[in-house]
Amino acid sequence: MNENQILELLKTINYPGFSRDIVSFGMVEEVVVEADTVTVSLRITTQQADKKKAVAKEVHDLLNKSTDFKNIKINLTDMPSVHTDQDSRIQSSLSAIHGDVKHIIAVASGKGGVGKSTVAANLAVAMKVRGHTVGLLDLDIYGPSLPILLGINERPEITDEKKLIPLDKYGLKIMSFGFISGNDAPVIWRGPLVARMTEQFFDDVKWGTLDYLILDLPPGTGDVQLTLTQKVKINGAVIVTTPQDIALADVRKSADMFNKVHTPVLGVIENMSGLLLEGTVRSSKVGSQDIELVMNDGNRVEIDDDGNFNLQVDLFKRGGGKQESSRLGVPLLGTIPFAQEIMEATDAGMPIVLKYPHSAITEIYKSIADNLVKAVQ
Repeated sequence: MNENQILELLKTINYPGFSRDIVSFGMVEEVVVEADTVTVSLRITTQQADKKKAVAKEVHDLLNKSTDFKNIKINLTDMPSVHTDQDSRIQSSLSAIHGDVKHIIAVASGKGGVGKSTVAANLAVAMKVRGHTVGLLDLDIYGPSLPILLGINERPEITDEKKLIPLDKYGLKIMSFGFISGNDAPVIWRGPLVARMTEQFFDDVKWGTLDYLILDLPPGTGDVQLTLTQKVKINGAVIVTTPQDIALADVRKSADMFNKVHTPVLGVIENMSGLLLEGTVRSSKVGSQDIELVMNDGNRVEIDDDGNFNLQVDLFKRGGGKQESSRLGVPLLGTIPFAQEIMEATDAGMPIVLKYPHSAITEIYKSIADNLVKAVQ
């Protein structure tokens, strides 16, 4: 077998916890065939040694079963004990972040208006509720949303070393360009200035010790995203979309951009996934007939024994997030519907995870946060 045939064979191995294979993830760095010996070099950036060993064993076992090579060598080029030039570059980039930040997760979208900042804020709070130390960085220079979403009107303090101290709200360490510029001031900057400000948020902010730093990226695939992937090592990106085809077309560009810069896409979140309606039937009977709720499309709404029901109305369409996650070979992390509680929480400057801690949507956010924590461990 030649190198290309072996790569096709390795595409049958999925990374643990994902439906995406190790080749498309960029984990197969090199395949070398020499006579009766094959050497596969794997670059797996997870900090869990057992996951690396599990993938290496699966590769070895597959090649041993499916090929005639007498010698099969598996090299893990990103093991903590090996110091390569790439490791040095990564450490140099990570040193730009002031503090001990263990994991960095970017929340991205291909277009604006999909609720990405709301998702980022609630995921950060959900991780905090689970007992993690979390930072939240708003990197949208042109339209920062976190000051409004979190009800913050303060300005960050500056140390004697000219470093910014993140604001503390709801137990999160938070930084946004809106804290500096004022949310009412329009920003009219060219790309180089935006890239420079992005670098300063990593160089000049004292984050301290964090389990997770959540990055709220601007929409699209511009200067901020490219600067970010060059400046720091991101554990992965989450793509937020709405169900319509026009949103999915832009999501594909965003996801493909992350793949090209070797940043794993951890999953897709479908936001604005229908309108959630809840209510109670006051009487279980009309005359001698049971009440039955039937939509115009023929679907029946289930009513429990207490007369309660919930109904989701598809304002756009259904299944866009699932379709895109399948195309990318990554999980659909969750579908978040429209709901009155989200609007009320946003207007109050408090994430829904805190304002309505027992709501169904809060449980969705907690589930997504749990899955992300597992994915980057």
